Amino acid sequence: MVTEKSAIFIIFGGSGDLAHRKLYPSLFRLYKSGFLKDHFAVIGTARRPWSDDYFRETVITSLKDYFDDDEEVMKEFSKHFFYQSHDVNDSEHYIALKNLAAKLDDQFKAGHNRVYYMAIAPRFFGTVAEHINSEGLKTADGYNRLVIEKPFGRDLDSACELNGNISKAFPEDDIYRIDHYLGKKMVQDIPVIRAQNDKFEEALNNKYVSNIQVTLAESIGVEDRGGYYETAGVLRDMVQNHIMQIIGAIASIDPKAKDAKVIHKNKCDLFGSLKDLTPEQVDTNFVRGQYDTDNLDDEKAYRQEDNVAEDSNIETFTAGKIEFENDRWSGVPFYIRSGKRMPDKSSRIDIVFNDNVTDLGIKANTVVTLLIERTNDHSILINGIDYKESAQDFIKFPEEKDFVGAREAYESLIIDILSGNRVNFTLWDELRSTWTYIDAIRERWDSQTPDFPNYVSGTMGPDAAEMLLERNGDSWVWDD
Repeated sequence: MVTEKSAIFIIFGGSGDLAHRKLYPSLFRLYKSGFLKDHFAVIGTARRPWSDDYFRETVITSLKDYFDDDEEVMKEFSKHFFYQSHDVNDSEHYIALKNLAAKLDDQFKAGHNRVYYMAIAPRFFGTVAEHINSEGLKTADGYNRLVIEKPFGRDLDSACELNGNISKAFPEDDIYRIDHYLGKKMVQDIPVIRAQNDKFEEALNNKYVSNIQVTLAESIGVEDRGGYYETAGVLRDMVQNHIMQIIGAIASIDPKAKDAKVIHKNKCDLFGSLKDLTPEQVDTNFVRGQYDTDNLDDEKAYRQEDNVAEDSNIETFTAGKIEFENDRWSGVPFYIRSGKRMPDKSSRIDIVFNDNVTDLGIKANTVVTLLIERTNDHSILINGIDYKESAQDFIKFPEEKDFVGAREAYESLIIDILSGNRVNFTLWDELRSTWTYIDAIRERWDSQTPDFPNYVSGTMGPDAAEMLLERNGDSWVWDD
């Protein structure tokens, strides 16, 4: 049963790409499904001197890219949208914003609930959060929830500074750090799959698992994000957040836990047990690459992309072996891989069991694949075959559910924000541990000059990524 939610959304960066491409379509889906109906309003803020009417036109235009709905429905939805030109450094603008939010709260009977969404560059997060607090935008009667997008810093020091600035204005319990992979259905269902399949859960430890592989591959290049990638690279963009959070879902203890604090403590304990890396271990356990052109379809090499340096040493591919020092996972390599311009888009977890698993009635060397993005209508594979067609029946999808009608990631996460459910968001203690680990890799790489470019577009990355596993007698399950 759908329960209508009430809130005033204040979106800093309301004229930008993220808002129009992700947030407004997700809010529209919630509007159509009844989660948002009569008691909400959206205030878009940015430097551009737009009117309410023009802002609403841009919202409707963005919706038409994703929906075939009657434009009248879109117009009714857009009546909940208002715009205020805003300078993040001007206190007077926050006072005007406070007055507008109060007026709309009365108009739409929004329950004095506020969602402050930072769809802006991270360097402004602290400034905006401080002004929200100092200029009295927070309400005393409802909730005040701050939503921030990654990147959460670019290393541990900058992340600490960013978190320190934000936490002066908002307590940790009111901060929602979005990682959109945590809004994906399969990632959210991993604890459910584990909890409802006793034999599968019993097998998830170092007695029965040979290795676990996480792959987040894209077939496209950096496209118009060259400037961003020059400051991030795939290590910061994909590994520090998305891949680590996926590992947290499959490797943390107690999948039956429901309380957000317990779930996050388990993840914090897991990330706190990451095995430290020496510079020599970085060289042995991690590979980086940068794509070259295949001279087909006028594709560019990374160094030829817009806003990319001609001699750039930024990686567009990485593969690595992550290890934990705890009773459950000690000795099990977690192989991770993410890259641009690979043969296909694929997001998957491959769990490779060893010979001991026969003790549980599972065939030796069985591979269970959880597809984060469904492939050919499959979600779980056993040895490459849909689990429903496999001769082995130790794992089933919860209640035989499929992904038809599954919520888009941002839509799901916005529901969680409105409901006060922090399970699918990233806490500061988790970030501190993962940044410490990633910094050791980044510092080593920054002290060296790689031989780039080193893999051709449309391939599985540099040869060293295959050799990384071969040294341990392993191989990638997904190999195109």
